[in-house]
Amino acid sequence: MSAHKDPAITPEVIASHGIKPDEYQRILDILGREPTFTELGIFSAMWNEHCSYKSSKVWLRTLPTTGPQVICGPGENAGVVDIGDGQAVIFKMESHNHPSYIEPHQGAATGVGGILRDVFTMGARPIAAMNALSFGEPSHPKTAHLVKGVVEGIGGYGNAFGVPTVGGEVRFHPSYNGNCLVNAFAAGLADADKIFYSAASGVGMPVVYLGAKTGRDGVGGATMASAEFDDTIEEKRPTVQVGDPFTEKRLLEACLELMASGSVISIQDMGAAGLTCSAVEMGDKGGLGIRLQLDNVPQRETGMTAYEMMLSESQERMLMVLKPEMEDIARAIFVKWDLDFAIVGETIPEDRFLILHGNEVKADLPLSKLSSNAPEYNRPWVETPTPATLGDVPAITPIAGLRALIGSPTYAHKAWVWEQYDSQVGADTVVTPGLPAGVVRVHGTKKALAFTSDVTPRYVKANPFEGGKQAVAEAYRNLTAVGATPLATTDNLNFGNPEKPEIMGQFVGAIKGIGAAVAALDMPIVSGNVSLYNETDGRAILPTPTIGAVGLLASLDDLIHGKPQVGDLAVVVGETKGHLGQSALLAEAFGIEAGDAPHVDLAAEKRNGDFIRAHRKAIRACTDLGDGGLALAAFEMAEGAGLGVALTASDTPALFGEDQARYLLAVDKSHLPALKAAAEAVGVPLSVAGQFGGSVVDLGGDTAPVAELSALYRSAFADRIGL
Repeated sequence: MSAHKDPAITPEVIASHGIKPDEYQRILDILGREPTFTELGIFSAMWNEHCSYKSSKVWLRTLPTTGPQVICGPGENAGVVDIGDGQAVIFKMESHNHPSYIEPHQGAATGVGGILRDVFTMGARPIAAMNALSFGEPSHPKTAHLVKGVVEGIGGYGNAFGVPTVGGEVRFHPSYNGNCLVNAFAAGLADADKIFYSAASGVGMPVVYLGAKTGRDGVGGATMASAEFDDTIEEKRPTVQVGDPFTEKRLLEACLELMASGSVISIQDMGAAGLTCSAVEMGDKGGLGIRLQLDNVPQRETGMTAYEMMLSESQERMLMVLKPEMEDIARAIFVKWDLDFAIVGETIPEDRFLILHGNEVKADLPLSKLSSNAPEYNRPWVETPTPATLGDVPAITPIAGLRALIGSPTYAHKAWVWEQYDSQVGADTVVTPGLPAGVVRVHGTKKALAFTSDVTPRYVKANPFEGGKQAVAEAYRNLTAVGATPLATTDNLNFGNPEKPEIMGQFVGAIKGIGAAVAALDMPIVSGNVSLYNETDGRAILPTPTIGAVGLLASLDDLIHGKPQVGDLAVVVGETKGHLGQSALLAEAFGIEAGDAPHVDLAAEKRNGDFIRAHRKAIRACTDLGDGGLALAAFEMAEGAGLGVALTASDTPALFGEDQARYLLAVDKSHLPALKAAAEAVGVPLSVAGQFGGSVVDLGGDTAPVAELSALYRSAFADRIGL
């Protein structure tokens, strides 16, 4: 029996759980009494922003989530998309922002662990991981510590677990000084007819705890992730979980073996809010109640209270509803893999969440009120004002502009980061990090999947609608640039405090833009995550709605993966007007973030992307034109091949403008006439911008040796951050 005495429920205790006075009144109305301390913790976990999406649900429902390729959209652990031949790709992106700022190594590592569990709890074997990272300015005293810890945490967990990291992005901006973003993506493969879901079914079925033991790490983690930071941040270190990738690898193998045995009715990862969230979601989706006996929960610490066990976010754990006649078979599988297997409760017909510890009832709540009936807010919002027209752009020579970009850590070569990730484990990686999209072969077939993640936060802040569209459009172009047909998307919506109407306005605008783009480009949103309250001392991050996207190559013969060769023409597909508002050049060379985001013509994006894929055989190499415009893309393509490049344009708008719906191609001269004729026939703008070859980068007559620029490009990341 538990001898622990729970604290009294005071206004201070209620506030410390992130529960507003009106929400507490709602709890009193539901229960007709004061909650116990454990019940307060359960409400806090289930009603916080991180678990309930209470500020975002009303807008998330507007996103296009269906299509003939979609097997399962949002609402499950991950989205499921058909890739033909009876196979499905299962993927999701999720944030671990707050934990990674407090404890970068463990915060990032457990972010990877959590997203991998989301994928394999659906029955999929993970085949690829990505990450999208946003850090503060390089000179900030914490930046180097955070970069080093986060990259080590991601690499250490993913490498040991055995999943290749094939792509992602890293950016730096002062708005992330007190609140870095760590967005983790994972994808897996499964048979389309062998997907596992989380809805419990059947009364009196055993509820089984699987995996590692429960400790006190991560207690209150989900509540912490739904709050702003202030100067008490160091006190929050105990809310960060600790991960063990070797246990997770065993859990993966045990779960897949368990699923193959036919024992599983439903299964749910224990992620945010641990045992509470997993049990409630399983019961709620199945229209059942759950009774838990906490004395049976495997514990690695002594004297744990009901409150601690219900809110612990210890890693590498699953909850399952089991076919009772299969108990012995299921237990034997977990014993073999040296993992805990414990029956901790059962499904019940009543709408109850009943928690027993010792011979005491620690919680007795109406289960449906915790999840699907959580508070939902249509928060007031104001539209982001139209930005002022961009004034005169300061003069800069083309090579100086290029140096400003490739010498900044955001646009410098990222080998320092991705060389710490194993991109080849599994032996199916075809395209490794550093190119528009990572590509992984579908084992045992000719097919391959392409993965990318994209967003330009400057654009979203200036114009949330166009910025939201652009994040999707860039993901579409990156998949197209390797020859893949875009299939579907996942999102990770990182914003500040939604209780501020201007922040909520950014969120609403971005959602509208994302929705318009995924509809026009046939890339429905099938999963995702919302991370709000990314603020420190009242200062919000740049709005950062990261889009993770997956594309399909029906055959590896369709892959565009060459490098330019001497004499190849540099060909631009798409219209160049020279848009410099919110451009990388202005930000990196002059510290100016002004003007409007570039307009995204979704019809042009679709038309130009279709053209690239239709004529891939005539294209040796391809990249999309985004940040840094033609000059940066041409340099990166040439430098990757050890060549120079000469571009005919000499003016800043033509070289550094960031007009959308554009690609840079390397094309053999002999293929140009046919490619030009094909472009004219379908109304696709196509122009020769220069030629690859030599040992010099020539931007309209302004030149520098490739070797000199390459040395800057490949050293700037580590040098600028002081790694």
